[in-house]
Amino acid sequence: MTASGKVRIGIGGWTYDPWRETFYPADVPKNRELEYASRQVTAIEVNGTFYRTQKPETFAKWRDATPEGFVFSLKAPRYTTNRKVLAEAGRLVEVFLASGVSELREKLGPILWQLEPRHAFEPDDLEAFLKLLPPEVEGRRLRHVLEVRHPSFASPAFLELARRRGVATVFADTDEYPSFADVTADFVYARLMRSQSSHATGYEKESLDTWAVRANTWAQGGEPADLPKIESAGGTAGASPRDVFLFFISGAKERNPAAARALLQQLG
Repeated sequence: MTASGKVRIGIGGWTYDPWRETFYPADVPKNRELEYASRQVTAIEVNGTFYRTQKPETFAKWRDATPEGFVFSLKAPRYTTNRKVLAEAGRLVEVFLASGVSELREKLGPILWQLEPRHAFEPDDLEAFLKLLPPEVEGRRLRHVLEVRHPSFASPAFLELARRRGVATVFADTDEYPSFADVTADFVYARLMRSQSSHATGYEKESLDTWAVRANTWAQGGEPADLPKIESAGGTAGASPRDVFLFFISGAKERNPAAARALLQQLG
């Protein structure tokens, strides 16, 4: 039997009014939406941390509302990455990581650092920023993932830097930003943005079948051959099994929970 990492499939957040019609049963009150959602998917990307600082008790509440094995990915605050000089964000990175994220304990997943679309690749500044990202917080390992959205990042030099620093790069399945699936860390992070309202599950079954194969390929240490890449041969092809985090984000957002549940079913 082929060794495989853990594949987690999720959505962005858990509070979205249209989901009251397409996702949440009528008898689930708003204050129990996280409790319900976390039992339908296996991970959630938290967008609220991008806009405001949370309190330790908030992270602890999220932890306690969710089942064993569930994972939160936290989107780092915009004040850390929406800046011209990333290397100057050190104190703000520290403030965020000291805000109580460790209260999630074993449910703390990757930290997503999202750059602005206008932010171009500047190797020295980016490396200085990546050096600001600690490998752990209060004894708990941190997994960092960078989402870049400027065409200049479609470069082998960027991949080399990310690999050297052990940082994953987001594969964004979209035509809006650069989209490349080169693996740069010991885990994979993908954001799928093509759900359509015309499909009850957001995607046609054939598309979900394809994503199931891709997720398993990543988890077993390979790299899907049918996704766009910068390098013809990935630097980690044939590597050890790796964890995979795949989120249905944006697109026809009202369909994303159904897409995530359908893909989980495909994966068994």
